[in-house]
Amino acid sequence: MDLTLSHVFIAVDDHDEALAFYRDALGLEVRNDVGFEGMRWVTVGSPSQPGVDIVLEPPLTDPNASPADRQAMAEQLAKGLLRGVVFRTDDVDATFERIRAAGAEVLQEPIDQPYGVRDCAFRDPSGNMVRFARSRAT
Repeated sequence: MDLTLSHVFIAVDDHDEALAFYRDALGLEVRNDVGFEGMRWVTVGSPSQPGVDIVLEPPLTDPNASPADRQAMAEQLAKGLLRGVVFRTDDVDATFERIRAAGAEVLQEPIDQPYGVRDCAFRDPSGNMVRFARSRAT
């Protein structure tokens, strides 16, 4: 059996702000933009990985969720407590400078980590941590 990654989901509270980050600052391409029952899903991805889609979705997509659950998810997102994503890059420092110049909130400047990578981190407009890493072995 051969399993490959197909989709990754990132919760966002404003799709237009998210696009300014993921499309404009990171350079990902928009692959799909769908609305359904008052919600919106935007799919982006790297041109070099056509088989992997990143879906920017509302924090809680269950139409039967209670108002209290929706509020709790919005609060978790605002605090940056939902999981983020890690991108691989061939040049952490250049990637850092490009994204910082686009105005993204810096969480960590480039640093060599004790576990063998050089990485940096930003917060996307919804509060998610987005990291950029390169293995020091390569």
